[in-house]
Amino acid sequence: MNADHAARLADHFGDRAQVTESYGDTTVDVEPSDWTNLLRFVRDTLDYAFFDWLTGVDEPPEAFAVVAHVYSPSAGSRLLLRTRVPRDNPHLPTAVPIYRGANWHERETYEMFGVIFDGHPNLVPLLLPDGFEGHPLRKDFILAARVAKPWPGAKEPGESGHGAPSRRKTLPPGVPADWGPPDA
Repeated sequence: MNADHAARLADHFGDRAQVTESYGDTTVDVEPSDWTNLLRFVRDTLDYAFFDWLTGVDEPPEAFAVVAHVYSPSAGSRLLLRTRVPRDNPHLPTAVPIYRGANWHERETYEMFGVIFDGHPNLVPLLLPDGFEGHPLRKDFILAARVAKPWPGAKEPGESGHGAPSRRKTLPPGVPADWGPPDA
């Protein structure tokens, strides 16, 4: 983010927005009450017109982070916008009126994490089969396959000290058998 954008964010939000730089990426953190204000500000004032993606991050035991990635074609820069909602009441205003592309991303985040986007035009499941119960990307979600049928061994793959099971080595179709490294 350029210095002008950082100054304009500071002027508009004051200490309600924390701007950090890490590995060349700029992240802006705000409280949930400033979420849509931040989205609208970076779109309209700083020209971050391209919405790339939005997702959730489970941060037990207290919260879920909601992260959006936006891009400014004119500045050639990107921003990570982030807020945290409490785990016991995961509500956040929808971003759909600001970035229409947030629609399916919010539906997926609702389905996988249980974050409720208030005001969303159609907050219904997107990926999982009808009747699926729970939110599979929460860290406390029980993997039913492991309950019904435990892993066939004392430990998970790769934990036994013998290494992970080796896959059969094959060449892709159409590659002659004499291509590649010589057998040892």
